[in-house]
Amino acid sequence: MGDKVMARKTMEKLGHLPLVPGTKEGLSDENEALKAAKQIGFPVMIKAVAGGGGRGMRVVNSEDEFLNLFRRAFSEAQKAFGDGRVYLEKYVTSPHHVEVQIIADSHGNVVHLYERECSVQRRHQKIIEESPSPFISADTRKRLCEAAVKAVKDIGYVNAGTIEMLVDENQNFYFMEMNTRLQVEHPVTEWITGRDLVKEQLRVAFGEKLSFRQEDLKQNGHALEFRICAEDPEKFLPQAGKVTGVSFPGGIGIRVDSHLYRGYEIPVFYDSMVAKLTVWGRDRAEAIERSRAALMDTVMNGVKTNIPVHLQILNNPKFISGNYTTRLIGEDFNYQPKKPSADELKMALISTAVAAYNREYRGPDRRSPSETSLWSRVGREEGLR
Repeated sequence: MGDKVMARKTMEKLGHLPLVPGTKEGLSDENEALKAAKQIGFPVMIKAVAGGGGRGMRVVNSEDEFLNLFRRAFSEAQKAFGDGRVYLEKYVTSPHHVEVQIIADSHGNVVHLYERECSVQRRHQKIIEESPSPFISADTRKRLCEAAVKAVKDIGYVNAGTIEMLVDENQNFYFMEMNTRLQVEHPVTEWITGRDLVKEQLRVAFGEKLSFRQEDLKQNGHALEFRICAEDPEKFLPQAGKVTGVSFPGGIGIRVDSHLYRGYEIPVFYDSMVAKLTVWGRDRAEAIERSRAALMDTVMNGVKTNIPVHLQILNNPKFISGNYTTRLIGEDFNYQPKKPSADELKMALISTAVAAYNREYRGPDRRSPSETSLWSRVGREEGLR
């Protein structure tokens, strides 16, 4: 099921989930691909057969731009996955990207752990996920979760995984792909279900039965995850360099997953995500408010991050309404760099002057990190080295 074309064929054969019209084979020849695109009808989406994370994907609106975008998608897929083959799908305008978390053991037990809304994306890559989806109805949730479980049972799949779907404005849903792994955003599901998916994966790997049944699972509260990336928030370009200071928030409903520590060198060749901030609240409003505070308490010096983007999205009316689509960024939201106030500029100048004075007259600070940091922070930094 990791092969996107094979996954489409399998789902079409099973018949549990409708598919977006598209090609049934991987394509390498640009002329064959163009012919297929004309048959499907523009706009079309080009996707890498072996792809993921937004790589090897392009939206093509007309025949005139097809060959150029096909070549770029093919080249990107070849470099990223060692397999340049792509397939085509009819492009669904302004969809919601909703995925169902499932886990299955080798004893025939398959359960779903509800859905995640993953529609906040840049360059087809998720940056904010939340659960429950604020858009779909209870009936749609029930139907798509049950369809996902039936499909996974018929496949004979064993492990954690997700069935990813596009949901249109009328709440019709279409199979897109299956991710045969535990995804970046799994903490969102762990928050609302109270289940440790990594622990459950290990049980499954040892041949044990799942420790819970479908009727044991309930959605509790609301959770959001923010992918914190080392990138320029204005252009989403990756940033490299030394992390000169880092501090993450804590408290009720806050979880941080990161490898960063003060002095860590972010290399040129890397995935831009450097931390995950996941926040839980009793309802969506509380989760959003708690997220604002947590993001504002997150400090990462030395490199630019997309934290300002996350904060502005949380204040976006379309996002707050819950009825946003994959076109939120670029259509309903554009990042606006914050201009520092006169007081902020004054404080920055004072800080710079104080730092210059200390360097000139006091010399470098030779105290050990343990003398200048909290014990807990030092322990964490040393443990991550």
